[in-house]
Amino acid sequence: MEIILKTDIAGLGYKNDILDVKPGYGRNYLIPQGYALLATPSNKKILAENLKQAAHKAEKLKADAEAIAEQIGDSVFVITMKTGESGRIFGRVTSIQISDALALKGINIDRKKITVEDIKFVGTYKAIVDLHKEVKKEVSVSVVAEEVEA
Repeated sequence: MEIILKTDIAGLGYKNDILDVKPGYGRNYLIPQGYALLATPSNKKILAENLKQAAHKAEKLKADAEAIAEQIGDSVFVITMKTGESGRIFGRVTSIQISDALALKGINIDRKKITVEDIKFVGTYKAIVDLHKEVKKEVSVSVVAEEVEA
């Protein structure tokens, strides 16, 4: 079944992509939830016209995303966490904490656009920031132990 996505869906595609999905997934989930349209010839023509009109705006969004990626650069973002004796952290480092660390440097990124591996120990890790369909930036995150006052 061929569909046109109306919004970005992680693991599936981006807005305005034309995709083949299983009929049940499209008919029972994507279309009723408003995430997709059936890719009929008339809907494809409308999509082509909309894409043509939005090309300039899309180029600006991509340029803005590249500027943010350039601003991030090779920075290492430090997150302090409480730890046990073995270096294992209490809790977990999440995309919210990484988003907050980026915000401290003046870079505001929605937490939903940050993918981070499961971090359980002190050390340096990588997180992926999805800035645009074509622009993804790898960010270094350093998890350090919180200083304990005696």
